[in-house]
Amino acid sequence: MNTWRAGCGESRTSGSEGGPGKPTSREAGRAPRSDPYTEHRTEEGKLYLCAVKDVYSNRIVGYSISDRMKSRLAVAALESAVARRDSVAGCVVHSDRGSQFRSRKFVRALARHDLVGSMGRVGAAGDNAAMESFFALLQKNVLDRQRWATREQLRIAIVTWIERTYHRRRRQLRLGRLTPVEFETIMTTPAAQAA
Repeated sequence: MNTWRAGCGESRTSGSEGGPGKPTSREAGRAPRSDPYTEHRTEEGKLYLCAVKDVYSNRIVGYSISDRMKSRLAVAALESAVARRDSVAGCVVHSDRGSQFRSRKFVRALARHDLVGSMGRVGAAGDNAAMESFFALLQKNVLDRQRWATREQLRIAIVTWIERTYHRRRRQLRLGRLTPVEFETIMTTPAAQAA
């Protein structure tokens, strides 16, 4: 089973995100995934980030950044994840109960790619700990580091941190002290797939 985690929030993520309570697959590219959002203020106004995380490798496989928290933000993050991955059919996309993830546009995007939608339980913040952890790191390492004058400055800082630091430099204990990129590289080699 493939799972992604999804969600949206403010300067912190929402607390109602939850999980399907099913074990995570240990097969590369077939683990649960999610896609939450966060928002942060700049002097120009708020900037929103919606992200999709592959729970198997902890990699952010898709994300979207906008000055509006609309369903199209969540759809764009999902489409970004689909574009970066092969064979996503059957993947479980877990999210909180935000209106973006219950929208017709998002539900149609799930169906278009043969993805399975899953939503957390009301008031069960621990259900989506994978995304909560990611957004806490983003908050600590980027969002709260300085005051942001423009949305573009913050957008560049977020993208740079995700692509350079989180994916390629941040070693994770759960991944055997590997980065998400190193972990995926190792786990997609023929020898690892044969094991």
